[in-house]
Amino acid sequence: MAFRIRANRESAALTSASKLVKRTSPMSSSQHDAEILDQFTRQAEPFAQRHGYQSDPLLDLMADCAEVGSGDTVLDVACGPGIISCFFARRARHVTGIDVVPAMLERARRYQAEQLLTNLTWQLGSSTDLPFREATFDCVITRFSFHHFLQPASALREMKRVAKPNGVVLVCDVVPSLEPQASFNHWEILRDPSHTHALTQAEFELLGEEAGLILQRRAPYRKECDLEDLLAGSFPKPGDAERIRALFDADILAHTDTLGVAARRENGAVRITYPIAVFAWRKPA
Repeated sequence: MAFRIRANRESAALTSASKLVKRTSPMSSSQHDAEILDQFTRQAEPFAQRHGYQSDPLLDLMADCAEVGSGDTVLDVACGPGIISCFFARRARHVTGIDVVPAMLERARRYQAEQLLTNLTWQLGSSTDLPFREATFDCVITRFSFHHFLQPASALREMKRVAKPNGVVLVCDVVPSLEPQASFNHWEILRDPSHTHALTQAEFELLGEEAGLILQRRAPYRKECDLEDLLAGSFPKPGDAERIRALFDADILAHTDTLGVAARRENGAVRITYPIAVFAWRKPA
């Protein structure tokens, strides 16, 4: 009953997830493109080093939800430095990674060479205007990208368009709960100005419904990290790192979770836990 009440409260707050995102993303497309290029050109190497050379149970969860087979073709949207693409390349016939940031694709090619993989292709392009024909891929995936999109509904529709009938469309991203959502987005924008709006679970599910996709599985996940490690791999604007630390100090002191990441101190360090979910939809046959 409590779950139903909470779900109804979230649904009542949403008339359309895509309209809500537009209201909370005031920057222009050109401004956003500039922030993406600036942030992820600088983040290409730190991101690859932080996430590419260690075991990650989240990747295993994504693979389990995607159910990719050895004969399948996969598209990795907003592929970044190629970590997800290379992971799935060990399971699929071929993987194509697409990203709008040239520096990310250059790092992805190097990462592929390090992994001794040959069944990958890299493509420069936009997530909302994918340069592929309809019904091209068996599985279309993306990780930690939707909170950077100005038009998440358009991105999901494009992922559906290029998926084959009965193919899988998979999105993995942070999913703050409704109450701390605004505060979560505020400090994340301070940390990374290319962040736009992190969707709740209900918003993601509504996006899938509006896109005409069938939800097959939703898998929760929680990722712990050290705040200072996170800031070290980010490039906030001058003074914003201190603003973030102050927000977390106040949140911990008040014993609240207004920032949405269960902030606490452990051995003198600020530890946080990101709420994450994997959504696996199927395109109707």
